[in-house]
Amino acid sequence: MVIIDSSVWIEAARRDGDLATKVALEALLEEYEAATTSPVLFEVLGGARGSDRKRMSQYFSIIPYYQADAKDWDKALALAWHLQDRGISVPWNDILIAAIAIRRDLRVFAKDKHFETMSQCTALSLYRAGYGGSYSPENRGEVGI
Repeated sequence: MVIIDSSVWIEAARRDGDLATKVALEALLEEYEAATTSPVLFEVLGGARGSDRKRMSQYFSIIPYYQADAKDWDKALALAWHLQDRGISVPWNDILIAAIAIRRDLRVFAKDKHFETMSQCTALSLYRAGYGGSYSPENRGEVGI
């Protein structure tokens, strides 16, 4: 399962958005591997154009949703301190998404450089699309907080 970050949804919704991102998102949806969480929902739907709201809401209504609970907030706080101690500044919503993914052993598909940074010093596992944007099975082995 892969949490799709808002950066991917937004890029895919653009008329002139990156084709590889669009294809990779579609592949995850077709494979029933796409998932979401509250910060992503709020960011995407809160900023969606009127013409995109219905379509985006439909996507979100059929994919798994991971609600942030008290353990996720605790994990997010630990991650924030871990990053801060290393001089790394990341928006709180990205830290929360990472915490939810790490706790549940999920990957994150993002176009946002903050996730790449977090993956280098935490247990966050990122999704990398296969050839031509095809679905790519898990490739684990990361270690960290």
